[in-house]
Amino acid sequence: MLTAEACRAGRALLGWGLEDLAGASGIAAGTLSRIENGRTMRAGTMKKLVDAFGANGVEIVKTEDRTGAVLIYARRTAFAGDAQS
Repeated sequence: MLTAEACRAGRALLGWGLEDLAGASGIAAGTLSRIENGRTMRAGTMKKLVDAFGANGVEIVKTEDRTGAVLIYARRTAFAGDAQS
């Protein structure tokens, strides 16, 4: 489940503004602003956002007591670089 906090965290990891996420997800920046301010979202909207983050190396995480985003691209890149050394 994508929370407002996780959405903001995902954008921060990528260095994205709302317009960047809007372009990647196909969701209007105004809608994204409302979501990040705590408005509920439809399941389809959430899927588009999670997919956009995932396609750009960010995994959204949600457990019973935590929510956020993890940059997974950096890990893959670091391991690939290690193999070339």
